[in-house]
Amino acid sequence: MYQINMYEAKTDLSKLIKMLEEKREETIILARNGKPVAYIKAIEEDIPSKRIGIAKNKLKIKEEFYELDAEIEKLFSEAIG
Repeated sequence: MYQINMYEAKTDLSKLIKMLEEKREETIILARNGKPVAYIKAIEEDIPSKRIGIAKNKLKIKEEFYELDAEIEKLFSEAIG
């Protein structure tokens, strides 16, 4: 953990954020008159860049599904006439 006073943090905010991004520090503590009052921490979670196709190549469809599909299609064809 890295501690910095508020005045310095205001002037060096970009530097502090870069330290978090590069994982040189896990947490930065902000202090007022040497007394810790808050902390800055990097967001750990990965935000998916896209939602469509998120499960691509993760699901397997069994061959029986296609057999059922053909059977259902046949039933509908018979019902229609």
